[in-house]
Amino acid sequence: MPESAAGNWLAIDYGKRTIGLAVGHPLTGSARPLPPIRNTSKAHLEANLLEQLRQWRPSAVVVGLPLDHAGNDTDMSRHIRGFANWLAELAPEVRICLHDERLSSEHAAQEFARRRQAGRARRRDAARLDSVAAAKILESWMSHQGHD
Repeated sequence: MPESAAGNWLAIDYGKRTIGLAVGHPLTGSARPLPPIRNTSKAHLEANLLEQLRQWRPSAVVVGLPLDHAGNDTDMSRHIRGFANWLAELAPEVRICLHDERLSSEHAAQEFARRRQAGRARRRDAARLDSVAAAKILESWMSHQGHD
């Protein structure tokens, strides 16, 4: 069940096969992973994202932007800029923010490896890795916004 909808933020870690999702709120300063969305078709993605927007009613959606180590665009970051523009057209009432996601996926993978080694995560939990990365992106964005 969603938290109070006022002020929620949603994060997206876009992938060509899986879209990681996370939700956060400025009062907590933290984000939690949501079930990821399979990126099987544009229609499937649109329906699932509209459902998430309806359910969480975020005031902003933060989309991870994978820049290279020097901070320059990559082929994937250009693709994600296009995705963010599409999302802005799909939901014009929601502010869409791009946030540098360098290392978020690596941090999520390292966290998963530590949890797995400690016996607190199973191989099947790896399917949520993209959503853990989305939570890292959102927490980084909140920190940069002064919500920590």
